[in-house]
Amino acid sequence: MNPTYSTELVSDQGSFAELADDWGALYRRCAAATPFQSHAWLHSWWLSYGRRGRLRLVLVRDGGELVAAAPLMRVGRPVPSLVPLGGAISDYGDVLLDDERGEPAVTALAEGLSAAARTALIDLREVRPGAAAERIYDHWRGPRRQVTDSVCLELPALPMDELVSRLPAAKTQQRARAKLRRLAALGIERQTVPPDAVDKALRRLIELHRLQWQGRKVTSEHLRPRFCEHLVRSVEPMVRSGDAVVTEFRLEDDVVAVDLTLLSRRLAGGYLYGAHPCLRERRADVAVMLLDACAEHIRGSGRGVLSLLRGNEPYKHHWRPETVVNQRLLLARRHTAPLLSAVMCDVAARRRGKELLLHWKGWRERKERDGGGRS
Repeated sequence: MNPTYSTELVSDQGSFAELADDWGALYRRCAAATPFQSHAWLHSWWLSYGRRGRLRLVLVRDGGELVAAAPLMRVGRPVPSLVPLGGAISDYGDVLLDDERGEPAVTALAEGLSAAARTALIDLREVRPGAAAERIYDHWRGPRRQVTDSVCLELPALPMDELVSRLPAAKTQQRARAKLRRLAALGIERQTVPPDAVDKALRRLIELHRLQWQGRKVTSEHLRPRFCEHLVRSVEPMVRSGDAVVTEFRLEDDVVAVDLTLLSRRLAGGYLYGAHPCLRERRADVAVMLLDACAEHIRGSGRGVLSLLRGNEPYKHHWRPETVVNQRLLLARRHTAPLLSAVMCDVAARRRGKELLLHWKGWRERKERDGGGRS
């Protein structure tokens, strides 16, 4: 290992806050990083969701310059592990590595992680293909395993008219263009929200999100006060630094929808939106409206990917996205290999359970069809 590199373990919240400038500079030098690795997002998440005594930030410095970082926390279940900060509300987990540094920086971070883990497993969830964490996995000297995690859907970063042209059939393209004309005829106007108005706009987003899902199944965390406070606290500085954009959609001077899109060097991702039910009543296609706005945000930006983020919802497939599967990287030391085996057994059991559930649902559907045919 390069002797000028030093490794540090940070475990207190105050020191995490003080890392903002150094972290931000490293984040800018790591092309694979997503907005979920920005200091604003992670530190705010810790304030809302973190637990005292569990913070584990593994830092590598060259002199005083931060050249690598792994934002983790310790958990006790299902086995003692170090897991990425950001939790279930973050679509991607990763470490940060300075693109200008070579393999010694990777080795230094891997060794720092090994020392920080002690009796715990390192469990890196939702690692996007091409992420910096893959370099750590490749350098890991102990037991390791890689399994699939969530599905993400991605489109090329193209203008809206080119996205429409990618649709498989002329009739499908015609319907998409008709929906765009419908939005224009309704007079829906969009406006990018300035940083000093982000607080109000995001609270409006949450209100509209609650309205649009009223009476239907919704991700309950999105309606909790801690999530709202995290969003407001993190997104304002992200808007100021160009890592997020908030868009309001107005109809007859009323805000009828608000969208939050997160931005990084390589991708833009629509993270969360809220839309008033009146848009459905007026036959406005909200998905088309949001995709059109997102495509406009990345026009000429050099970003290569318009990510629909996690989720395999049918409406996303209308746009012929590429399926990209996040990875789960499990890293152990020799004496913690039994923890790795236990997690792999749990993964296998859960997969088998899902297969059985799908088989049972298919059987029920076939039985109901057969029964309906005989009556």
